[in-house]
Amino acid sequence: MSVQDTHPLLAAQQLFASAVPKRGLAAEETDLWQALGRTLYVDVVAPRDVPPYPRVIVEGFLVRCQDTAQASEAAPVTFTVVGHIAPGDTTVPKFGACEALSVVTGCLAPEGDYAVVRPWDTVLEGQKFPVQRPFAPRFFIEEQGYDIHQGTRLLPAGHALTPKDIGDLASLGFATVKVTRQPRVAIFSCGDEVISHTEKFRVGAIYDSNAPMLAAAVSAAGGLPTFIGIMRDDFAAFCSAVQHALQGYDMIAISGGTAVGGRDFIADLVRETGELLIDGVKMKSGRPLIMGMKGVKPLVCVAGHPPEALRGFQLFGVLAINRLLGGEWPLPCDPVTVVQKG
Repeated sequence: MSVQDTHPLLAAQQLFASAVPKRGLAAEETDLWQALGRTLYVDVVAPRDVPPYPRVIVEGFLVRCQDTAQASEAAPVTFTVVGHIAPGDTTVPKFGACEALSVVTGCLAPEGDYAVVRPWDTVLEGQKFPVQRPFAPRFFIEEQGYDIHQGTRLLPAGHALTPKDIGDLASLGFATVKVTRQPRVAIFSCGDEVISHTEKFRVGAIYDSNAPMLAAAVSAAGGLPTFIGIMRDDFAAFCSAVQHALQGYDMIAISGGTAVGGRDFIADLVRETGELLIDGVKMKSGRPLIMGMKGVKPLVCVAGHPPEALRGFQLFGVLAINRLLGGEWPLPCDPVTVVQKG
């Protein structure tokens, strides 16, 4: 038996996902400072090595390994500090046999058989210190490109940028990145009894908690929400408002109004304004889940009951936003806990 046969929700999600175009929005450049959470439109390839040069990774003394080859506790080799390498220096001073340079973390390291003796591995007296064992070449030296090699795919298209990603991009000199434009989502609430949460309460009315809640869910998923308004149970007026919104927005989200006066109000509205794909899902409280498309623009319709409205949007609205952004994230569903076969 297939997953689709076992879990009607997964079948509905996969049907809807296949209809929403992946990376269905244009690319735009965004400043790195504003890029957190944005979805990459193309792969990011490292333009240079990180680190860009061999560097010392501990504080200590740079020595020639050959000078330590015979060192032992019984016969230590004494070194003399004759210079210093500071962060930002572009050259390494020359030094000879049994001589050393004091170094700090991050400074340039020379090519060749050199190593770093840490301060706690010796005792500095004036400008001299003993070495009591051999040191292997490149000990505590990090090679050029150790973290990232030039030409490596650093981040894939469809990836949502994290704080670490921002740091990695900055370390490579990126000032901007190419990301998918955020989908503009028009939000409608529905019902004669529904009033704005900012109005004075009256008996028989219900405050609209869905609109601000769904707007927050849109923002959390990477979209740009706009609340269009509370629509009354007027089919023609509602159709007209949705058709107008489709001209300027990438996606429509509607809560409530599944059935009015015995009519499948929202299902008919989706048929009137676009193509109806899903008319309810065989799962607990799945009847109000109605999904459609108008060309490449998703129409996501969820219950009026706030907990079910949020769950429905998380299952289908987030999916639609992910697809439009080109994300590689899995379907937002836990079939074990939320699906009940009807």
